[in-house]
Amino acid sequence: MGSGTPSFLGLLCALLTLRPGSGFYLPGLAPVSFCPAGSSSSDCQVNIQLFVNRLDSIESVLPYEYDFFDFCKDDQEKRPSENLGQVLFGERIETSPYKFSFMKTETCAKVCTKSYDVSKQEERTKLEFLKKGMQLNYQHHWIVDNMPVTWCYTVEDNQKYCNPGFPIGCYVDGNGHPKDACVINAQFNEKNTFYVFNHVDITITYHSGEGEGWTGARLVAATLEPRSYKHEDENKPVCEGEPMSIPGITNSNVKITYSYSVTFTVPHLRGLASICPPSPFLLSIMNSLVIVLFLSGMVAMIMLRTLHKDIARYNQVDQSYIRLFTQEESGWKQVHGDVFRPPRNGMVLSVFLGQGAQIFIMTFITLFLACLGFLSPANRGALMTCAVVLWVLLGTPAGYVSARMYKTFGGEKWKTNVLLTALLCPGIIFADFFVMNLILWVEGSSAAIPFGTLVAVLALWFGISVPLTFVGAYFGFKKQHPVRTNQIPRQIPEQSFFTKPLPGIIMGGILPFGCIFIQLFFILNSIWSHQMYYMFGFLFLVFIILVITCSEATVLLCYFHLCAEDYHWWWRSFLTSSFTAFYLLVYAVHYFFSKLQIIGAASTILYFGYTMIMVLIFFLFTGNGFVGGFFFFFFFVFRFSDSMVLVFFVLPPA
Repeated sequence: MGSGTPSFLGLLCALLTLRPGSGFYLPGLAPVSFCPAGSSSSDCQVNIQLFVNRLDSIESVLPYEYDFFDFCKDDQEKRPSENLGQVLFGERIETSPYKFSFMKTETCAKVCTKSYDVSKQEERTKLEFLKKGMQLNYQHHWIVDNMPVTWCYTVEDNQKYCNPGFPIGCYVDGNGHPKDACVINAQFNEKNTFYVFNHVDITITYHSGEGEGWTGARLVAATLEPRSYKHEDENKPVCEGEPMSIPGITNSNVKITYSYSVTFTVPHLRGLASICPPSPFLLSIMNSLVIVLFLSGMVAMIMLRTLHKDIARYNQVDQSYIRLFTQEESGWKQVHGDVFRPPRNGMVLSVFLGQGAQIFIMTFITLFLACLGFLSPANRGALMTCAVVLWVLLGTPAGYVSARMYKTFGGEKWKTNVLLTALLCPGIIFADFFVMNLILWVEGSSAAIPFGTLVAVLALWFGISVPLTFVGAYFGFKKQHPVRTNQIPRQIPEQSFFTKPLPGIIMGGILPFGCIFIQLFFILNSIWSHQMYYMFGFLFLVFIILVITCSEATVLLCYFHLCAEDYHWWWRSFLTSSFTAFYLLVYAVHYFFSKLQIIGAASTILYFGYTMIMVLIFFLFTGNGFVGGFFFFFFFVFRFSDSMVLVFFVLPPA
């Protein structure tokens, strides 16, 4: 394609970005206006407070609080109130000593000086922990006006990459090879040496309110450039000269002076490409749509050709009912008397279906709200808080679905069914989460959940979710599902390789996973590589496509199995779509060894522990994704066609 011809992705991106010029502000995200010192307006602020968050690393799953590294502290330290989602995610936001006045430029301003006497064990331990943080490439995460302070730098092909964090320092190993950020400066060349980024050049971009109908100015971006300077005079720092280095083997005292510079600027105009989503998002959507169209065509072909012919034949009133029933049946019609036979371990299946319904509804509502912007990344912790609250409040659908399915199977142990629905899967997840929290607590990580928060989560679970599950089960057990099955089970003929349960289940999970694996890469990056995920509109669309794909793949494969006269479809239909979780596990293992650089036993255990929680939730969700289309298909086919048989048997044609 020539350079002058617009690509399809570019055209699609342009269409996606067309929108009206007016806007609105979401609840809780009202903008703050700033004015220079001496302004007479009372509607804007003068001081800009910089907040600091926990520090994390792509080489370790263990995050740590800002104070854990012995950086400069705020004399009047305050912690904003954190919601449940922030606490569960391990965010630890606090004020910092970096305070600015709007429109006041400062150059090489001192923040504080940290001294380490290596003869004292406590100070030596702090220095060694700081060096370990630089070796593992731990990253600062600063916040200004609820916006992340980003570090932008140039990578290959002169492309600019912005990271919502910056390293505390870097390390040059014993062979003279610079690691991580040490490659940006040729002065970082001493072997077995740590270089501390003790100075930051901060640039705050603002948009003036002149002619906009509001007073003052609003901050639109904040960027910084980390630097390393060895300040000879801590009272009069000079931001030039040699970098601040710490030998790998430290035998002398170390003194680190932290400083900063801040400037204010207006934004530059940006092109359309800066606001378009990355190409992989669009490719993911198109890939998923192709799969859905293919499966929809296959299911439609079955419904229109096979079922339509059969039901039309039942409806031919000009034929004798004797001739109708003397015709030899074949395929799926031969098992209509056994298809609703209760499955083995129906209790467990009904519990899985109930929990899956709860997770399905929770995910749908959460993504829908996030798609509207109410759970944007700017509203920190809102996504997790919304998911937890919705899960607690959706105990009623879980109990209803589980009880109704268990009653359909002819079960009578309703108390056991309700208790397992309320406690089995959440109990497994909480036990895994509790063990992971113990490891975080032993390692001193900021991600360790406080004991009070654990008690609050348990109170929500047992005080709200469990009673609501009983309420839903009460209404579910009142429903009656009289289905007729033959007294003697029909013998299942010898099955070919492709109609046996295991091959069908393995093949059934491939197509749903093919719809999500590109989005899955970005989601795992946001979790483990600490990148911000913001494309919730695309994610919601992929979610809908995933549900449709799970339903259609299950309908298609189970129809083929029924045509082979194998009527054991209950567990097979659940496992066909839920086997997608196995591919998720395989992809997570591949991601761990190919994309991450995690070292240490604790970080490895934490990664796979949290991964197992995600796999279990995805297993229940995708296993329940077949319910809508699947039950419509089979109840329509077998219940309706069987009713037609009864009508013709009782009422002979005129």
